[in-house]
Amino acid sequence: MKNIEQLMKALANRRRIEIVRYIYKNKKITVGEIAQHIKLSFKSTSRHLTILKSAEIIEGEQISLSVFYSLREPVHPIVKILIVD
Repeated sequence: MKNIEQLMKALANRRRIEIVRYIYKNKKITVGEIAQHIKLSFKSTSRHLTILKSAEIIEGEQISLSVFYSLREPVHPIVKILIVD
């Protein structure tokens, strides 16, 4: 993990927390599916995903024309706290 400050800043947003929880429940999911779930534009959702990716919370895998996002392993303990219902 790059550093705890970057992790905390990335998670200091309710939409990004919702994204992390949604990815956790669905394992691998596209930007479009996430955007539809959180009712946000594709562009805004992509920005949130970029922040989460920079903080090494998620990772993206390109398959054909789509990028599928999943939680980065091992999941940081702080992230685990957020995804537990």
